Amino acid sequence: MKLRAPSYPLIAVDPNFSVWSPADRLTDTDTEHWTAHPQKIYGTATIDGTDYRIIGGATASGNPAMTQKKVEASTFSTKYIFEEAGVRLTLNFTSPLLLNDLYLLSRPVSYLEIKQDSTDEKTHNVCVKIAVSEELCMDLRGDDTVDCEILELDGGNLQTVKMGKTNQKMLERSGDDLRIEWGYFYLTAAGGKVGVTEADYLKEDGQTAKETFVYAESEIQNAPVLFTFAYDDIKSIEYFHNQLTSYWNRNGAKITDEIVAAHKDYTETYQRCVDFGDRMFADATRAGGEKYAELLELAMRQVLAAHKLVVDVNGDLLYISKECFSNGCAATVDVSYPSIPLFLIYNPELIRGMLRPIYRFTATDEWTYDFAPHDAGRYPILNGQMYGLTLDRQMPVEECGNMLIMEAALAIATKDVSFANEHFEVLEQWSNYLIENGRDPGNQLCTDDFAGHLAHNCNLTLKAIVGVACLGILYGMNGRTADEERCLSTARELAADWAVRASNGDGSYRLAFDRPESFSMKYNIVWDKLFGTKVMDPAVIQSEVASYFSKMHPYGLPLDSRKPYSKTDWLVWSATLANDRRDFERMIEPLWNMFHYTESRVPMCDWYYTQTGLHKLYFGRADGLEKSFRNRTVQGGLYIKLLEYYGIMKIR
Repeated sequence: MKLRAPSYPLIAVDPNFSVWSPADRLTDTDTEHWTAHPQKIYGTATIDGTDYRIIGGATASGNPAMTQKKVEASTFSTKYIFEEAGVRLTLNFTSPLLLNDLYLLSRPVSYLEIKQDSTDEKTHNVCVKIAVSEELCMDLRGDDTVDCEILELDGGNLQTVKMGKTNQKMLERSGDDLRIEWGYFYLTAAGGKVGVTEADYLKEDGQTAKETFVYAESEIQNAPVLFTFAYDDIKSIEYFHNQLTSYWNRNGAKITDEIVAAHKDYTETYQRCVDFGDRMFADATRAGGEKYAELLELAMRQVLAAHKLVVDVNGDLLYISKECFSNGCAATVDVSYPSIPLFLIYNPELIRGMLRPIYRFTATDEWTYDFAPHDAGRYPILNGQMYGLTLDRQMPVEECGNMLIMEAALAIATKDVSFANEHFEVLEQWSNYLIENGRDPGNQLCTDDFAGHLAHNCNLTLKAIVGVACLGILYGMNGRTADEERCLSTARELAADWAVRASNGDGSYRLAFDRPESFSMKYNIVWDKLFGTKVMDPAVIQSEVASYFSKMHPYGLPLDSRKPYSKTDWLVWSATLANDRRDFERMIEPLWNMFHYTESRVPMCDWYYTQTGLHKLYFGRADGLEKSFRNRTVQGGLYIKLLEYYGIMKIR
């Protein structure tokens, strides 16, 4: 990968078990959680008796940093190469989030393989030590004491050290800027030894306190050394007042057995990750160019690790997203919607897992509206909507359209309409809402109202148009051709009306019907192209796409004419509207440049300034933390061009 990541994923399993390096060199800064709070992993290499720092910033120890020669992120791995004193060390962090294997996708074990080579043809004595802070098993350092235990696994072949808070708080709090407060972390090494140590640190009040670290160390001989990081959260999600386990331990599996299995299957699992990533990269390059493919490589682990895969009391899959640094909501409809291109390609069953919480909440007495809700809770507690039940906090056209589009896309991808049929009455209700309210929406909140509420939103009407067409698709898949044609005819009529009322007269189309000479990305109509429904005149869309190039900034097309910021997912959807691949690449290159050059060293942000490439600060903080729209699942939307390339969305 030529792309310099703004932050590199090291451990990527779920919203709580997520560790990153926000620097070009692994020894420039300490590692951190996606929220930017420290979650320190320190690494030391002892070469012929001399200690070198290989993970962690200068404060980690008084040791000099080993010289880093290279860092490269691929779909499931981040690899670092160091050289010093005649030795080359290769550190390869891998989180095997294989979408076609739900067991591996949910198994909370992440790998670090370290191997050495001689650069001077001499034999060297090399020992590596990995130390992990208590921060990985609590919200903030010092919140509580920790209990540690040393275990032998696999008949003594594996040494592991277990660490967890003394006073466990199982699913007691929900929120955005929070880390886990329950469960146990495991650091494991094949051979060598493990242990527990402490280090002094100064608290904010000037008092000295102790920070606990667990560590593992091993000599590197002719074969690589494999370390694993694992986390057993015991209970993962509260779902309508039932505490649920993850998919991997739905039948009572033990984390220690999973650690043993992970060590035994590493070689095979790693090769599966390489093969998956290579195929994805090759196809994405064919679809949209090498820079587009690199964006997909960087997005994969982030998207998957911002979800949690659990099983409800009926045995049904739930795939719960956390709306990272945008209120922390769980199972958010307008966050699931942009993410689905990735899952439509690789595992549509996970989309069913996204939709189930919304249908469950809609069926409760608490939900009294005739449109779709925004969310089903606040991570990790899903007992009902947390975004706000008052009408001004709802997104009626937005979420109705999202649900209908997701259902139709899911049915097309699987060639199976049975899941939609389980909820057909409410889908018809939501489509009727769109017909009645979508032609010219009132002052409704929508997913893009960062600059305030907006009435007469042209792009929101496009969502309504596609949503109505999607009910027609579902009718058609059920053999109800008359109802199918009725819906598609309604969508065509709405689209023809839209093209007249939204026109600026110069080939471009407005942000709002009552705002001449305004503009916005018309990303919602992309499904009309992918489905092949042609409810909108294709010439209208190509005229709109042509207008984008006069409005682009150095780091991409702004979201609309109000502010100089953009959204990564919608930018790629808008680029996918282009019929000419060269136009697609013209729109993607500035986005690639943003991630490559941005000074905002955070996991992939999806809301950024198109003039500077800086991450947008939504919830401004005095402490300087950029608490907004990072590490979000919406980057799954970047896969939409690859989805188009595969052609699996065509209904005919």
